[in-house]
Order: sequence, then structure tokens, then C-alpha cells
Amino acid sequence: MISFVKGPLSEILEDMVVIESGSVGYELHVPVSVLQKLPDIGVEVKLYTYFQVREDAMCLYGFLSRQDLGMFKQLISVNGIGPKVALGVLSAIEPDELRRAIVSGDAKAISKAPGIGAKTAQRMILDLKDKIETSDILPPEFLQEKKEKNSGLSGAAGEAVDALTALGYSASEAGRAVGRVVVTDSMTAEDVLKASLKHLAFI
Repeated sequence: MISFVKGPLSEILEDMVVIESGSVGYELHVPVSVLQKLPDIGVEVKLYTYFQVREDAMCLYGFLSRQDLGMFKQLISVNGIGPKVALGVLSAIEPDELRRAIVSGDAKAISKAPGIGAKTAQRMILDLKDKIETSDILPPEFLQEKKEKNSGLSGAAGEAVDALTALGYSASEAGRAVGRVVVTDSMTAEDVLKASLKHLAFI
């Protein structure tokens, strides 16, 4: 198994890159989101990989983080989605946006990706919504910040508001979304956040 490829960036092609490692040039298929973040030719880059073996070909797929590689693996675990379609999805939708769309059940946003119809989008949500952790959709700086914020709410609801604002929603949007959730004592901040995300499509 090839876990990652690291070396100078040799070529950038339409949907793949070539990385030189150990005097060998490795072709890696990558989504557009990776192409947009690559350094200049000759600069060292590290891509985490998925190695696909078929009867007629062997292909490497590359991603800038293990988290994004994990998203790719989750996509191809869905019935009817192969590596090529998964790459198209991650080219059309940033991985973080895709995770939020899956958690919030936003099939309309997912179906904008090439090769993904409404039924496939719903299947993707059904198969993956419980596999995506809250930590996967929140920015690292938020997760590292432990101090309480003044959101005007307390407990799980307050943490959910803070999480939504960290995701880029305004304080008013976050407050209204959380306000639509019937928060019980048994609910964690993660429960409230996931429920709130489902209401944001209607705000």
C-alpha cells in the first residue's frame, strides 16, 4: 500500500499531477481543489494516496490531507460511486462543504456535482451522515479553543452557536437555527449542531 507520495512537483496536467520521488515520476489523479492549492513546479509537495487496482489499469489518487483522503474513501463506499465520480464530486464541492451538506441533509447542494442525481445524493446522505464527526466539519482553530464565548446562550445550545459562527454563519443565522431546535437536557453540543445545520437551508 502506498500511503503517500512526497517529492518535487514535476508536472501539472488537466486532472492529474506528476510527483518525482526516488527518481520515479508518479502520476496522481487529483480533484480541482487540490490543483488550486499546489505549489510551483519544482517545489516539494506531499499527497496522501488511494491506490486502485483494476483489471485494465492501476491508478493513484492524491489528496493534501488524510481527512480529505478519508472523505474520498467514504464516497467510494457508497453504492454506485466509483473513484472517477468521487473525484468529480470533490472537484465540484470543497470537502468541508460536502461534509456539511451531508450532515445537514442538503441533497440539492450535493446533486450539483457531475454524475450525482437526486437519488444518489440522498443515498450518500443516508450512508454517510452518521460517519462524519462534528470535528470533521469544524475548523481546527475552533477545536483548539477551549474558553467559553459569549453567545447569549448556555450549555449545548451556546456551544452549537459558537460552532456555527466558526463555520462562517453570522451570529443571527446561528442563533435562529439553534433556536429552531428543541434542545433537551440529554442533547450534546454535537446533537444540537447537527440538528441546527438542517434548519439553515430554510433561513
